[in-house]
Amino acid sequence: MAQTRPTQPIKTSAPAKPARETNTTPMKFVFDKGNYRLLIISIAVVILGFILMSGTTDIYSTTKIVVAPVVVLAGFALGFFAIFKKPSQS
Repeated sequence: MAQTRPTQPIKTSAPAKPARETNTTPMKFVFDKGNYRLLIISIAVVILGFILMSGTTDIYSTTKIVVAPVVVLAGFALGFFAIFKKPSQS
């Protein structure tokens, strides 16, 4: 079997890539340092609430049925606040 070569060059449909432009604007993140701090604090508050919930052997203690759930809910609220807080414009 003999291979034949095309008589004309094959044209591709993809255009040549233009030179890469450098982007001089700094990259902005969605969250800033304050948001991450609040998020870590909220995780710590939720963990503290679960530790309070597991506390003593008394099932009906005020700490287990009142204080600990309020602390957990406060931790979740702080987490939502940390997510929705707008970063400072600097």
